Amino acid sequence: MVSVSIERSKAIFEVQGLHRFLAFKSRFDIPLAHVTDVRAADPTALGGWWKGLRLPGVHVPGFIVAGTFYRGGKRTFWDVSNPARAIVVDLDGEAYHQLIIEVENPAAEIARFQAAPLT
Repeated sequence: MVSVSIERSKAIFEVQGLHRFLAFKSRFDIPLAHVTDVRAADPTALGGWWKGLRLPGVHVPGFIVAGTFYRGGKRTFWDVSNPARAIVVDLDGEAYHQLIIEVENPAAEIARFQAAPLT
């Protein structure tokens, strides 16, 4: 799971607990201006077995997807155990094109980004 906070003009995504080790990543600091969209993930779309080339990370179908995956020339960070609580964060001007992450309350996180100032 990932905790999300917004401080001034940046979003901070912190990978929690054991997921830090499975995902090989612990934190992202992203300027809000680089966040182009935040939306609820479609749990059925997330359920497919092919996430892309995993470097580094872990993928145990039906259990967890965590780490960096390359697919279609795009770099995506995943940290999802429960697809029903996943959100998709589209990015521009960052090393990653998307963050697909599990959060405690997807609707609340989406609303927080919609209300956040972009500067």
